Amino acid sequence: MTLTQILTPQIEKAIKVLFDITIDKIEFQATRREFEGDITMVIFPLLKLIKSNPVELGNKIGGYLVENVEAVEKFNVVSGFLNIVISDQYYLDFFHEIKDQKNFGFVAPNAEEKAILVEYSSPNTNKPLHLGHVRNNLLGYSVAEIIKASGKKVYKTQIINDRGIHICKSMLAWEKFGNNETPESSGLKGDKLVGKYYVEFDKAYKTQINELIAEGKTEEEAKKQAPIILEAQEMLQKWEAGDKEVKALWSKMNEWVYDGFAATYKNLGVDFDAYYYESNTYLLGKDVVEQGIASGVFYKKEDGSVWIDLTEDGLDEKLVLRSDGTSVYMTQDIGTAIQRVKDFSDVGGMVYTVGNEQDYHFKVLFLILKKLGFDWAQNLFHLSYGMVDLPSGKMKSREGTVVDADDLMAEMAQTAKEISEELGKLDYFSAEEKAKLYKTIGLGALKYYILKVDPKKRILFNPEESVDFAGNTGPFIQYTYARIQSIIRKADFDFSKPMAISLHEKEKELLKQLGLFPEVIQNAAENFSPALIANYTYDLVREYNSFYQAVPILGSDNLEEKIFRVQLSKKVSEVIASSFKLLGIDVPERM
Repeated sequence: MTLTQILTPQIEKAIKVLFDITIDKIEFQATRREFEGDITMVIFPLLKLIKSNPVELGNKIGGYLVENVEAVEKFNVVSGFLNIVISDQYYLDFFHEIKDQKNFGFVAPNAEEKAILVEYSSPNTNKPLHLGHVRNNLLGYSVAEIIKASGKKVYKTQIINDRGIHICKSMLAWEKFGNNETPESSGLKGDKLVGKYYVEFDKAYKTQINELIAEGKTEEEAKKQAPIILEAQEMLQKWEAGDKEVKALWSKMNEWVYDGFAATYKNLGVDFDAYYYESNTYLLGKDVVEQGIASGVFYKKEDGSVWIDLTEDGLDEKLVLRSDGTSVYMTQDIGTAIQRVKDFSDVGGMVYTVGNEQDYHFKVLFLILKKLGFDWAQNLFHLSYGMVDLPSGKMKSREGTVVDADDLMAEMAQTAKEISEELGKLDYFSAEEKAKLYKTIGLGALKYYILKVDPKKRILFNPEESVDFAGNTGPFIQYTYARIQSIIRKADFDFSKPMAISLHEKEKELLKQLGLFPEVIQNAAENFSPALIANYTYDLVREYNSFYQAVPILGSDNLEEKIFRVQLSKKVSEVIASSFKLLGIDVPERM
């Protein structure tokens, strides 16, 4: 039970006893550092109900709590704030309760509750994963893990965009310029090989456009009439008509890409429970549209196209079926959402991890699904995130200027190596240990740098800045974890038994910080924000380092103190590891 859960009913009782008034909400906040106290109740809201001044009111409530609540030791009132001091015994009891809890802060899923499906990654099969996909994957995976830790069953999924003109561009360029090149013959990962030909297509396309412009065509005409784009469009038509040769080439090149993606996902440390492919789902939704026409949700125009009017909801009219009967992205997304609930019957909500350029699309999609009458449509969330920029500027995949995900991860390990060597931190490690550690530090730096930022904000990603062993970084937190493991290894005495000691103020602050962890998980799940976990972990580590500087641990002359401080250190390291696990980050035993 948290401190707020203990105090809330007691304060409600105090107000009832003292003033014969029932209130439905108590407002708490952290006590400001310059005042004594462990938690602060805000008095001001009560003044609307109780005719008194804030100091008098605070003193009366504080006096009642000291008399009637064992955990409350004393209090002070500053203006409209009641600062409550909690007894050492409360914190010691709390610590003894959690000391041996393996999954402290985590809630086991309730079998009766509906599951949440989290979609992330969702790449195109015409190019490798890049820095933007890295943020998407890290966010989606972490949010899924956090929701799971909060007590819900979770399914992780993605929809792979494996059809359309962009795929045909890579296919056509490979046919024209590839000389039967394969991942095996080139030594390239499959996704990189296909991405290479996407860039080659763009080069050839631009050359043809310039030639047509030189012949007197306008730029717009040239873009439409360039032979290579006409060939790509013809290839797409053949694909949609089921042409055997085109389909065989499409299957072959897509398999190369899937193999490449799988290697990247493994390296990045993310996984999925189910995969959906646009080539299978693009026709979904057409039947639903027909049903929607019958029920009056959609309407048909004279040209045969089908629309929905959302103007009364502050949006616009939206096309859901073209006049020729073909589906649009919206149709597909409607169908895919419904299909997922059919595939996973216990799903009661979905989270879509997609960049903020699609904000409007998801407003429309969620509203349509609500109007179609699906109860789970009330629990749909667009995890909208900002772009990742680099110091050098924006990325463009057509021009081959993207930051490749695999290259980025390799670069992060290299950066970790250079900085570690400069600081002389890993001199005593074997070459194998070093290589493994560089990867752990580099990936940890990358993930933490991206996840500590609120998803809605844009990120300017700086690799060197992220691999800093000081400040709010992954390596700083990893280093603190490794330092604690070193303390535990050196503790050559039995530290398993509970200890009753007088708490040092730094120990108390650390225990307060530990006590916040369950609530932080719930808040992070509710807000779909790994940033809350990341920044909590940083605060915990800062508090631990302050404790480490202030009190001797293994150097204490008092065995009971020594035992307690090792126990406390161990618990802090477990919470660091748990927090980082939710972010998909490994922690090293030695650094």
